[in-house]
Amino acid sequence: MITERQLEVVLSVVYEYIKSGETVGSRTVSRRYLTGRSSATIRNEMSDLEDLGFLRQTHASSGRIPTTQGYRLYVNSVLQRVNSAGPSVKLLKKMMEHRQGLEKVLESASEMLSRVSDYVGIAAITPLDTVRFHHVSFVRMCERQVLLLVVLQGGLVHQKFIDMPVDMTQEDLDELASKLNRFSGRAWSEIKKTLKGKLLDEIGRYHEECSKAVLEIDAMLGAPQTKIFTGSFSHIMNLQDFQDLGRIKALCSFLEEEENMEKLVDRCSIDEMNIMIGDENELPGMERSALVAATGEAGGQKAVVGVIGPERMDYEKVITAIDGVLRKLDSESGERGEE
Repeated sequence: MITERQLEVVLSVVYEYIKSGETVGSRTVSRRYLTGRSSATIRNEMSDLEDLGFLRQTHASSGRIPTTQGYRLYVNSVLQRVNSAGPSVKLLKKMMEHRQGLEKVLESASEMLSRVSDYVGIAAITPLDTVRFHHVSFVRMCERQVLLLVVLQGGLVHQKFIDMPVDMTQEDLDELASKLNRFSGRAWSEIKKTLKGKLLDEIGRYHEECSKAVLEIDAMLGAPQTKIFTGSFSHIMNLQDFQDLGRIKALCSFLEEEENMEKLVDRCSIDEMNIMIGDENELPGMERSALVAATGEAGGQKAVVGVIGPERMDYEKVITAIDGVLRKLDSESGERGEE
């Protein structure tokens, strides 16, 4: 537990370091932030905060810079003050519920965030394999041809014409649908493993037709993988934090590796506004970087919109940027809808 004065010192050091990129000395803190405290008092507090793991020195005679623990303290205070997660997540959920052109919107979000933040914008949507199944309908169109309608929670509808092995009456198709609809509300990924056996045992007469229907639904809902969109990398090349060529290569390799990005997106389930800083993220290539991302869930899917940058990221600016980009895209989609 740290004192209120120590908290003020940590916040001052982090804020100044984010602005300047230079080590922060006690005189700077005393002169610019804690004017009622002497530099000697602040120097003593900095020494204690170093022992506690919130600050560190780059070398013996230098000022201090924040550790991951120091950044975390600062970020938590920013989140309490700006309380920006709510609006961002509501906008993200609203976009997901509209569904139309969602992937294009997310791609635009990643590129816009790269431009406005000067870091790397990212966006992702989880696979449809995780959606909540609502109900299914079969409509007999002609001999052996059926229109399959799959409705997901949240209202998204998938439809497809399928050819059945034999002709089925509408009554038989309705019976098949009623058996499937008993699983309403459960994730397709949960039920597909057991669905075939249960269903086929109950409707032996149309064993082959039932198998065909289940396979078609699984093809609709189970095939896609997580889709990830990454904005331009060029902005980070000009940052002071990425003048080390090895560091740029490590981050770019991380961003280009689909498996790494999927793991990162999977971890964005802790809070609606997820912030992972430096050592908090164990994935190789992210040790000295940070992620700020808003996460929304609707219709059984999860969407993530955020920014990857250095630990010395302007967190408040990035949180505000995410909110601003989502507002702009929501406004644009609304205007298109009125045309």
